[in-house]
Amino acid sequence: MIVYMDTQKNNGRRDFLRTGALLGATVMASPLSTFSSNSSSSSKPAILGGRSIWSDKQWPQWPRWNPETDERRLLEVVRSGVWSRGRTTAEFEQKWAAMVGTDRSLAVVNGTNALATAINSFGIGPGDEVLVPPYTFIATVSAILFNGAMPVFVDVDPATFQIDPRKMAAKITSKTKAILPVHILGLPADMDAIMAIAKQHKLLVIEDACQAHLAEYGGRKVGSIGHAGCFSFQNSKNLPIGEGGAITSNDQLFMDRCSSYHSYGLPAGSFNPLDTGMLGSKLRFTEYQAAIGLVMLERLQEETDVRHSNATYLAAMISEIPGITPYQLYPKVDKGAFHLFPFRYDPSGFSGLSRDSFLTALRAEGVPCSGGYVPLNTQPFIQASFNSPLFQQLYPGKDVDFQSFTEKNQCPLNDKLCEEAVWLTQNMLLGPRTDMDEIAMAIGRIHHNAADIVKSLPTN
Repeated sequence: MIVYMDTQKNNGRRDFLRTGALLGATVMASPLSTFSSNSSSSSKPAILGGRSIWSDKQWPQWPRWNPETDERRLLEVVRSGVWSRGRTTAEFEQKWAAMVGTDRSLAVVNGTNALATAINSFGIGPGDEVLVPPYTFIATVSAILFNGAMPVFVDVDPATFQIDPRKMAAKITSKTKAILPVHILGLPADMDAIMAIAKQHKLLVIEDACQAHLAEYGGRKVGSIGHAGCFSFQNSKNLPIGEGGAITSNDQLFMDRCSSYHSYGLPAGSFNPLDTGMLGSKLRFTEYQAAIGLVMLERLQEETDVRHSNATYLAAMISEIPGITPYQLYPKVDKGAFHLFPFRYDPSGFSGLSRDSFLTALRAEGVPCSGGYVPLNTQPFIQASFNSPLFQQLYPGKDVDFQSFTEKNQCPLNDKLCEEAVWLTQNMLLGPRTDMDEIAMAIGRIHHNAADIVKSLPTN
């Protein structure tokens, strides 16, 4: 049994994140007043030689694995002699579909191939365009390019870190076939607006939910709102299997095509190579993966609830620190998955301390953190794809001119977001509420001593 602290929902704090309003004193004390009166926050920061706030503790381990309770399913598979796709995989698919709220799910080797398979099975390919955010992992765009289609980047809403539906209309052309919203960091995109645009323009919606297991929007799990959803079960994900992925949908014909594509082109349920009726790949799940996945499913909902509760609390704690702006959720978001906890950092609130120096100072306090993504729309892998013999044959030269592409796909708000973002990892949200207090205290300590930290840095 997993034991966490404070797993109950707090609608007041959730509403705070949606509206940006300040919490009342009945909920919690002002973080600024707490920091200013607390010796830990005002004392010398670790980067200046002080004692690290987190010096004698460890963050929750990830992935979690209890040999006494978790190895039974895995040993059953090992001893069965059936190690390739079989009954255990089918059980995992059924349970995952039920949790997401779709009729079917198909387990595949990883999230990248879940995306590529979904795009292929909808018939999206050369000459087609797919709207996609620039604030995402490389796999989202790679899956489009794998199929010979063209990514079209839509700028973000920095407050939510998500693709901005208000900017989609200007990017839709006669070649546009789909929207690929990414519930990045585990926070749901604005799906009502996206689905309305898709309906108006007769576009498919493929949800990239690779970081958003069990996140909820409008009473539904992400991955069940669009025409299809795609998930990743890579080692760092909230549902970790080592590697793995899944496609979810209520579209039976589409899921049959996905099943065929992931198994040599065989009809769903067939293992006879003479039955092959289409070109396919081999992307099948193993029984080992399914066994681990079934174990992880047993605690996924509880872990999701804990992350959401702790993230909401932490965001409220740091929201009053000048220079710190936590994420916001769209009004219909019921729950975030929080694969990552994001906030934006403004050096002007920290006496001009750069983001890189802030990250260094926060790590010195024992808080792992990073600056997140770089702008994906300008990365050289896109240029390499355009210069490949395949794309040179598929598209006119002007369509694969990288300079022209980057000019048409400028996303200035995303560029700024990539300069401001700070991430904390999901395992940090699985500890007790006191862990959140100490993260906030570490940030408060850096803020209180920012001018001294700036003075200590070498000058050019």
